[in-house]
Parts: sequence; structure tokens; C-alpha cells
Amino acid sequence: MSRTCLVTGAASGIGKATVARLRSQGYSVIGADLKDAEICADLATADGRAQLAMQARSLTGGRLDAVIAGAGVAAFDPVTVRVNYFGAVATLEGLRPLLAAGEAPRAVAISSVALVHPHDSAIVDAALADDEEEASAAVRAAVEREEGHLIYGASKAALARWIRRAAVTEDWAGAGIALNAVAPGTILTPMTQVLIDNPELRHIADATVPMPLNGHARPEQVAPLLSWLISPENSHVTGQVVFIDGGADATVRGDDIW
Repeated sequence: MSRTCLVTGAASGIGKATVARLRSQGYSVIGADLKDAEICADLATADGRAQLAMQARSLTGGRLDAVIAGAGVAAFDPVTVRVNYFGAVATLEGLRPLLAAGEAPRAVAISSVALVHPHDSAIVDAALADDEEEASAAVRAAVEREEGHLIYGASKAALARWIRRAAVTEDWAGAGIALNAVAPGTILTPMTQVLIDNPELRHIADATVPMPLNGHARPEQVAPLLSWLISPENSHVTGQVVFIDGGADATVRGDDIW
């Protein structure tokens, strides 16, 4: 039986590679992005999030089997938390009723190994309190303090915490919907290319995200993990943040987290 999946961030990077893989596996895939997708919507805005949900319902007849919330940005700007956290959560919550009507429903968000790095707790706290304006103000304050490097990790840490909290609730686990996140290391995408192409920035990136197993990854190497997490074969994995980082998390945090 063919499965239907919606993927945000579908026009490039991990999203694009995952769309290609899923279609090769027989999935019917609806891509969403700012442009070059079946649904064009700006997930940094409330109108864009509502448009995504409305168009998804129209295109699917109210039924989805899987959702991958992959849209993300990295900027010293409130757009980072607006897309990476609020846009992702709105995607998952807005499409949850469609998943509840699906067959073996599954959902995955794309976080990042950056969630284990130092980050701005004010951004995380405001995000988890569902206060988008306060989270945006905290981002601007971080930039003013010249701590913009804390913003991306904060947005991804907040998302990972939301996943852990929501996954075991009646709305998700109780409805039979597995909800997880993946946390990639350095992936060779347009977003990271500026780091990779600059020797000094690449050195910094490799020092903060050490990947002893096979180094930097391609988007196509992340797609198989995502395709398994949204498959019916995944019957019991939920509430997890699965690191696909060449060993970066184990290197940075060691074993004391257990």
C-alpha cells in the first residue's frame, strides 16, 4: 500500500534528498518550501503555517501517513527560532489530525547536534512556553551581546525538548503516532557550504562538531534514517533524538549523560 508523506524543507539539502529516496520507495510525497515545491509557504509566519496545513488537507483529502519537519535556517536573526522551532512545531501540530487518520502514522523533525552545544536558555525557555515574541526578543538580545552563535543551537535544543515531551502524550503516542527527531552533524548542504569552503571556519566547525566516523555526511546519507523512522517497521521508537553525526555527540558529551 502506497504511503503519503509531507516533507518541509523539500527544495534543498536533507529534505530534497529524502523526497527523492521516498519517491524511489513508492511513497507519494508532498514537498513544502518557500519555492520549488508542491506547497509554497513561509513557516516563519503564522499565515504561512496556516497555509501549509490548509493546503496539505486539500491535497491529501485529510489523511497523511508521515510528516518530516525538515525546514530550517541558521541566521543571527529571529527567523531562526521562528522557522526552526515555531515553524516545526506548527507543522507537526497542524498536521497531526491528518496523521491520526493515516495508516501507521509517523512523524520526524530535524534537529541538530548543535543542541548539545552551549545555547541561550532564554530562547529555549520562551520557545517552550510558546511565546514567539519573547523568543524573538531573546534572539535579538543575544545578537546585541554578540552571542549570535548561541541562537541556532537554542532553536534546535528547544525542538528536541518539545519532541521528548509531546511524543509520550495522548495526542501522539495515545493516537499511535511515533514522534522522533534526528540530530545530524555537519552535512554538506547549501546552508553549511560557507563553513566548508572557508578553511578557518571549517577548522572551527570541525572542532565543535568532531566526526570521527567518516567525516562530513551528504544529505543522501541522512535520508535512509528518516525513511526508516517514518516506516511501519518503526513500531516502538518514539520520543527519541537520534544522532546521525559520525560520533560527534559521543565525542563532545562522552558517557556521563547516562
